Amino acid sequence: MTGDAALQALARLVGTWKISGGHEGTVTYRWLNDFFLRQDVHLGDTYGFEIIGRERPLMAEPSADIKSRYYGDDGSTLDYTYEIDGDTLTIWAGDRGSPAYFQGTFSADGRTLNGAWVYPGGGGYVSNAERVD
Repeated sequence: MTGDAALQALARLVGTWKISGGHEGTVTYRWLNDFFLRQDVHLGDTYGFEIIGRERPLMAEPSADIKSRYYGDDGSTLDYTYEIDGDTLTIWAGDRGSPAYFQGTFSADGRTLNGAWVYPGGGGYVSNAERVD
């Protein structure tokens, strides 16, 4: 594993989670290698995967933020920015500070992550995760 503390903080996501709230299903996070996490998503009739890590274009330094791209079975490609601060996980749709984001809190034992997606104009939905492995 790299010495990237921000990326290593995402290790608490590794495993399979049962999702409830606005969408039902499972997500599984696993290390792809020392630099990336892969998330496999099955929510309702939606399938997809996401690659999470620092962007590093050819001959450039890694990005300051942990970024991701989701690839959906409907052809969608969605970009996110991840941050864990203590027990709080924030996932911005697009760049850090976006008005659309998920924010949730891990339980003390790390077995649940309860939060909500927030959308501009007051939209959004509850999204809770319970570790199943």
